[in-house]
Amino acid sequence: MDKPRRPVVVTGFGPFGEHAVNASWIAVQELEKLGLGDDVDLYVYEIPVEYQTVQRLIPALWKKHSPQLVVHVGLSGMATTITLEKCGHNVGYKGLDNCRFCPGSQCCVEGGPECIDSIIDMDTVCKRVSTLGLDVTVTISKDAGRYLCDFTYYTSLYQSHGRSAFVHVPPLGKPYTAEQLGRSLQAIIEEMLHVLDHSEGQINCRHEH
Repeated sequence: MDKPRRPVVVTGFGPFGEHAVNASWIAVQELEKLGLGDDVDLYVYEIPVEYQTVQRLIPALWKKHSPQLVVHVGLSGMATTITLEKCGHNVGYKGLDNCRFCPGSQCCVEGGPECIDSIIDMDTVCKRVSTLGLDVTVTISKDAGRYLCDFTYYTSLYQSHGRSAFVHVPPLGKPYTAEQLGRSLQAIIEEMLHVLDHSEGQINCRHEH
């Protein structure tokens, strides 16, 4: 019997600051070429580095695709590894976006929890991907940086009750090529879907803390 097709949305970010080319969007385009296997419908989007657009776009993507999983990919100028972010934060957004805007409340969702964890066990994903022999290093983080990456992640986690993930990539060539980033994303997201399948029966209200 054919497995039902699973919608998965993956986003990267557009240019900002000194990053005229955003490695996250390049990586997502590489992933799109590779695909996620026959039973996954992959939808990719480039997100502008704008708070208000994020607040409008994330709910729209959930509504449009009812995805099994949304994975946001972002660029960290400081990163030298591919980093899986465990949680998104609600408060502390002071950095101006590409429109020179930042939320007056400096938070994503007024009255929302301080921090929301992904329901995906990033430690498990990290361990599994690290055994695949990809020529990249994958690490874990609990701080997505209180800028558009963290803001997007929290907004998405809030919207999806934790059914979102965030992956930070380093700038292109520092040290990884676009192709390496794309292949790594493919492996990471396949593992995330695997972990999600196995945890579906055990999901409780972990995101309510």
